[in-house]
Order: sequence, then structure tokens, then C-alpha cells
Amino acid sequence: MQIITERRVVLAAVAMSLLSACGGGRHEVAETYVLVSANTKIAYWQEAAEGLRAAGREMGVKVEMVGPETYDPKAEKEEFLSVVQRKIPVSGILVSAADPELLRDAIDSAAAAGIPVITIDSDSPKSKRLTFIGTNNYTAGQMSGELVAKQLSGKGNVAIYSIPGQANVEERLEGFKRVLARNPGIKIQQVIDMAGDPAKAFDGTRALVAPGKTAPDAFVCLEALSCNEVADVLDRAGIKGKTIIAMDTQEGTLNWMRKGVIKATIAQKPYTMAYFGTRVLDDFHHAKPGGNADSLQGTRSPVPVFVDTGATLVDQSNMASFAVAPPPAK
Repeated sequence: MQIITERRVVLAAVAMSLLSACGGGRHEVAETYVLVSANTKIAYWQEAAEGLRAAGREMGVKVEMVGPETYDPKAEKEEFLSVVQRKIPVSGILVSAADPELLRDAIDSAAAAGIPVITIDSDSPKSKRLTFIGTNNYTAGQMSGELVAKQLSGKGNVAIYSIPGQANVEERLEGFKRVLARNPGIKIQQVIDMAGDPAKAFDGTRALVAPGKTAPDAFVCLEALSCNEVADVLDRAGIKGKTIIAMDTQEGTLNWMRKGVIKATIAQKPYTMAYFGTRVLDDFHHAKPGGNADSLQGTRSPVPVFVDTGATLVDQSNMASFAVAPPPAK
């Protein structure tokens, strides 16, 4: 009930933003919104960039995505601070907190400078960000767990691919473990820290299925980059009959699903996170509701704590709907 109410609050804010944009005269020439993330070149963040650009076009404002091209939380923080320190202040910042505690003081410095910050995809809940827009990651982890429990008929060993310290991935792991608590016959054989690097997932999987080893019955990827590597290793080794559950819908994942190697994946909405987040930032930038960080936690806060953009189980029955659309003809 709380999430539904929060959605209505933000939808109302966005409706106001849309009306104001259509009326003209709302946006300044230098108005700029920036998305900061790690691993900017991967398909997930390229999809988010599309949502960012769509919002920018509709509002007639400048938008940009910045951040390291490979997974690097420290470089992400440096990029965030460089955005905060620009001579011409930006109008708002979206950020996915690869390391929530590392980014906390940087986000607080933006808030102190009067720049509204919204976290998307991965939160930094102890910071002075306005709200978090993204997946209910605990629920997404439960979705993976329920599918594994069904596929293994409640008994077997599982390998997990994770990024310890990244809040969204850790929440998925907790959701997965919650399901396993109801299925004591399923054990986690190993948790592999792939550290945002697909090569680590490849090497870790190869070690798990090496000759003489008892391979896990299922492989569960709690982030987007591992399961392509898992499927590749198992395919090269000629290992069949294993359950692989992926995260997100990058084309490589869908290709392995078409081949029947990956069983299913959990789809998020990075486009929606960035598009919706930019709209909310725009409304906050122009409306400038009163209050400080403490009042944002109160019962009359102008923004919700969390907006759930949803997650979808993708398998053979609905996979075609998630195929990457070809670029529009020029």
C-alpha cells in the first residue's frame, strides 16, 4: 500500500512536469541533467542512456551520461564530484551507487551545493539523496530463488554470481536466500565475486566444472554480465541439463536463451529508471519544495523514499517481447 501511494505522489509530480514542459518557458538554456554510473559501456547503461536522452529531448534540456567504462566505484565517485564542481552548476544528478558508502559523502556534497540527487538502480540510502528509483531487488532475488526451487524440485546445489558491497546485488542475494530458507534441500555451493568483470565469471565457472569436480545443479547470476560467461563455459564443456538463471535482457543473454542454455532471466527497466528519474529531477529543480534532509524523512515529505520500477520474469514464453529493437532508419 505504501509503494502504491508513493507511486501516485511521483506520478502526480511527473504529470505536473509534463504539463509545465508543454506550456513552454519553463527551462533555462543551460539546464543540464547528468547520469553518473560505473560500467557505462555495457548494454544495461546504454539502455538507461536512451531513457535519459528521451526525457531530455521532450523537455528541451541538456542531458549527459558520465562515468568509467569499466566497473570502478572509486572512478565513479571522482566523476560524480567533478560534476558537482562544475563552474556552471548542473540542474540535477542521477547516480547508481556502485558502492553506497563510498558515494555517500559525495552525494551529500551535491545536496549541500543545492543540486538535487536521485539514486537509480543501486541506492545509497544513508545519503541525502531525494529518492531511489529502481527495482525492488529483494523481490527480484526471490523471483530467481522460486524459479530455481521449481527447476531443482527442492533439492540441489547452486553457484551464485554476485558483487559484494553493491547494495542492489546484495539485496537480491538476501531475497534468494529467503526462498532457500523454505527449501532446505537446496544449498549454495559457492558465491563467486565477479567484481563487475565478465572474465572473473568465466574463470570461476571453469573452475567449478573442471574435471574431477562436482558441478553445481544451477547457476544464478544476480547481475547482468556473468551468465553469458557461464553459458559459454558450459556449452564449450558440453555440459547439459543445468539450470542457468540470468539477470537483465542484454542480447547475449537472449541469444543463449534461444539456444536453450539459459533457462530464464529477470528483466529490469533501466530506460524507465533514467527517463522517470530525469522527469522527477526536473520537477524538483523547478518547484524547489522547501525542507531539509530531516524533513524528507517525515510524513509530509514532497518525495517518496522508493519508487519500484518493476521486474519481469523472462522465459521462452515471452522472450520475443524483450528482443533488442533495430535502430530507427535515418
